[in-house]
Formats: sequence, structure tokens, C-alpha cells
Amino acid sequence: MRIAFLTAPEGVEQVELTEPWEAVTAAGDTPRLISTASGTVQGFHHLDKGDTFPVDQEVGDASVEEYGALVLPGGVANPDALRMDADAVAFVKAFFDAGKPVAAICHAPWTLVEADVLTGRTLTSWPSLRTDITNAGGTWVDEQVKVCTGGPNTLVTSRKPDDLKAFCETFTAEFAKSAR
Repeated sequence: MRIAFLTAPEGVEQVELTEPWEAVTAAGDTPRLISTASGTVQGFHHLDKGDTFPVDQEVGDASVEEYGALVLPGGVANPDALRMDADAVAFVKAFFDAGKPVAAICHAPWTLVEADVLTGRTLTSWPSLRTDITNAGGTWVDEQVKVCTGGPNTLVTSRKPDDLKAFCETFTAEFAKSAR
């Protein structure tokens, strides 16, 4: 299965990109880096620059039909930039409309808020998003990883980098179920 990883050109929390990427590869799936601009994505270790990663496809040229699932890494600036990009928001919403699974960690649910896909959903995130998620119709919980199937698709969320092991194990298992 091809898995889309959507990020802004900079501001992604590097470990929230690389560890899920490695988990997808280890599961035998093919990750593809989608961004709002071509070139490279600048990773960050909190506020310090990390590595750069080559973009496989611009989000404006991407279609949900090309992918079996979507991963949204966090970082504060990354989802803030994504939620201001109409193509990125439409791409995210299309996964929900198509009933395809989505995994989001840390601040990434900000993009889900903007895509207006959280009504009736239960999820977790970095704690500062609690009010935004609640105002968007979702129910926020403080759990290491949350799987919500109470909507058109499976939504897997986690709070922070410390949750990455559980996040990766859970979303890869959920993505495998959807591929059957």
C-alpha cells in the first residue's frame, strides 16, 4: 500500500516523520512525502533545524485515489502552515470522505480541525489543542494512543514523541486491517 505523509515545507517535528516512515517501510508499505511545495522538507528537533527530506509530490498534484492511508506528523509550525493551504486541507478531508485511515500525532490534528472532520470523533493530541478539538466537535482524551472508528474512517492519534512506539504499532496495524 502507498501511504501519504503530508507536511509543510518546514516545521515538521523530524522524529514524528522519520519513525512513522520507518514503521511503514518495515510493514512492507511504501511511504511518499507530500508537501505544499516541491523540493525538500526541513525537519526540526523542536525549534532547532534537523535534516531535509526530498518531496515526492506536491499536494496540489496528489489524489486520494493514489494512496491507501495518510500520516500527519506534528511539530507546531507544520500543521499551522498546512491548515492555511486549501489544497492540503482538501487532501486531508478527501481521506475521510473516501473512508481511508488517517494517523495524526502531536499538533497534527490542527489540520483535521481545519478540514472539519472531527464532529463526533474521539482523539488525542498535544494538550494545547484540546479546546480547538472540542470546538470542532470532537472529544479530546489524554491517552497515549487513541483509535476512533466512530466515523467514516479509522482515525489513530497520539499526543507526543514519547508516544511514537505505541502510535507506530497501532497505526500500522490499523492500516493493515484497511488493506484487507
